[in-house]
Amino acid sequence: MAKILVTGGCGYIGSHTIVDLIENGYDVICVDNNARSNPGILDGVQKITGRSVKNYKVDLCSYDDTFAIFQENTDIKGIIHFAAYKAVGESVEKPLMYYENNMSSLINLLKCVQEFSIPWFVFSSSCTVYGNPDNSLVTEETPQKPAESPYGATKQMGERILTDFQLKSAATRCILLRYFNPVGAHPSILIGELPIGKPQNLVPAITQTAIGKLPRMTVFGTDYDTRDGSCVRDFIHVSDIAHAHTLAIRSLESGHQEAGTEIFNLGTGNGVTVLEAIKAFEKVSGQKLNYDLGPRRAGDVVAIYANNDKARQSLGWDPRFGIDDMMRTAWEWEQKLKADSQLFASAPPQLN
Repeated sequence: MAKILVTGGCGYIGSHTIVDLIENGYDVICVDNNARSNPGILDGVQKITGRSVKNYKVDLCSYDDTFAIFQENTDIKGIIHFAAYKAVGESVEKPLMYYENNMSSLINLLKCVQEFSIPWFVFSSSCTVYGNPDNSLVTEETPQKPAESPYGATKQMGERILTDFQLKSAATRCILLRYFNPVGAHPSILIGELPIGKPQNLVPAITQTAIGKLPRMTVFGTDYDTRDGSCVRDFIHVSDIAHAHTLAIRSLESGHQEAGTEIFNLGTGNGVTVLEAIKAFEKVSGQKLNYDLGPRRAGDVVAIYANNDKARQSLGWDPRFGIDDMMRTAWEWEQKLKADSQLFASAPPQLN
């Protein structure tokens, strides 16, 4: 089994990807300093897969500590890099923290990739690299506009760093996965999203309001040029996103990739407004949501959804879950957290 290092593996998408990798025959180790994640999530991973995953509690902004992981694991074949700060609103308030953390960690990893001749690298990118595009339906070739937030800018910079790095490091092949809005929880409801503090993303805000953790939620902006005035997003189930990372590793492993760096959009291709997402949740859960209509929020893109033809054709990726599945699993996960309040009481909740 090829060994894959997953950074930020105790986070939301990272933990789901670890599950998918193991279920597809890969050996996995994890690095996560747990500053914004919960190590207890790996217990859920073990329950699902029957495998215990080793986590190195290391800050990737420390080169020496990062280097030591590779010294101990000289058989690493691939890296999937999730570890980063990712809250759009927080990045607007604390830009230097985002640039320092997200860029330093990537550069330190790539120094180790070069030193240890790691052949496969998959980067967790984002649709935020498109900025506010001229057309809401974007392909991988859609011209990038200025990022709407420092978080988005770090993803643009990360892609540029990887592209330049690969041109001078032919032994390493890279895949950049631009995903849209991951939501939901694993169908087993043993792992899911654990936002830190007040949720920055829509679906955790919905479920926490419905369960009573939040008294009400706010829809940010109802005067956009969209069909109901709220922002349009492409929601994609986290397990579908996770499987795309396994397919990316499999593609790199096959050696069939023509270009040194490939880019893929990961979304359903369906644009859903914020208000439509709320209605979908209310239908699936039977809960009437308490929400206000508020002003626009800094850093938000108006409307964006994916053309995913390239990922379907080149990776064989086929999203399986619809919006009702996304809302149902997210709600079941929220209910599980309430039923077992001690489940993740020993450590701070996730941001990644």
